Amino acid sequence: MTAAGISKLSPATKSASPGCGCIPRPRPKRRRTERLAIRRLPPLRAIEAFVRIVRLGSARAAADELGLSPSALSRRVAALEEFIGKRLFTRQHQSMKLTDDGQAFYNAVGPKFDELAAAVEGQVEDSRVLRLHLGMLPLFGSQRLFPRLPELRKQFPRLHIDFDTSPHLETRVGDTLDAAIVLSKKPEAMFHAVQLDQNRVYAITSKALAEEIGPAPDRDTLSRQTFLIHTELPDSFSAWKVAIGLPDLEPAAIDHYDSGQLILEAAANGLGIAIMHDDHFIRAHDSRLARLFDVEVESPYSYWFICRPHALDVRAVRIFHDWLVKAGL
Repeated sequence: MTAAGISKLSPATKSASPGCGCIPRPRPKRRRTERLAIRRLPPLRAIEAFVRIVRLGSARAAADELGLSPSALSRRVAALEEFIGKRLFTRQHQSMKLTDDGQAFYNAVGPKFDELAAAVEGQVEDSRVLRLHLGMLPLFGSQRLFPRLPELRKQFPRLHIDFDTSPHLETRVGDTLDAAIVLSKKPEAMFHAVQLDQNRVYAITSKALAEEIGPAPDRDTLSRQTFLIHTELPDSFSAWKVAIGLPDLEPAAIDHYDSGQLILEAAANGLGIAIMHDDHFIRAHDSRLARLFDVEVESPYSYWFICRPHALDVRAVRIFHDWLVKAGL
């Protein structure tokens, strides 16, 4: 065989030529590298926008919460709809209503989004600090919680609380809030709820006005007064009117407040008759205030601690929940 012929032999022939008596060894086959299919996921911000709209019940509220313009929020939702190939909302003027597909998607994704958020937060938070995001009405905080918080801090120095007193607390529990203390007749069944008290309805005004109209003014006198109603206690006024035997009483005006502290201050300054709870009156310790009508009126509303059931697995929530129940605030 010529040198030229040898150079043309295949690698297998070179290793075992026919005349050498060797058994050719087959070349090992190369393994094919299997490419793992990577699941594509929609943008996390699009899912966040969708979840916020559903939980807040308003695209405008969701946009405000996320710091977005309405058009930017709409683009995020549109991107999510394009990704999954389904309409999640029907759009009518300024409102957005869940479709059946949207409800199904929320039921499947909402809880998983919460788990992801909790997992991420657990990694980025300082391991030395337990962080609780708590929603609460300011008056409950100033009158009942803050005087007792030093006890909690002494028992659990690693627990720190971020407070949120903005509206719509219940709609944000499980989203931007771990838990909340709310005034409610009875929270929705989806929450773990603990009733913290049972209240009486009081008609509260300034001592000067009480001296002017008397401790139990008649219908004509009451009809010339301004009543101050808390937005969290709309049905308390009706319960109070029934209790004093004037269910159809129509006052001169009704002013609405979303702050318990402001409504008590308004009453103390003679701006009207505030319909609040006995607890609010007693804990105010304000010598300027007086109570009208010595009647027992059970309030339709109580303070409740609420959280999502799975939130009790979070150490910060469990610590605060157990302490709050034992403290008897």
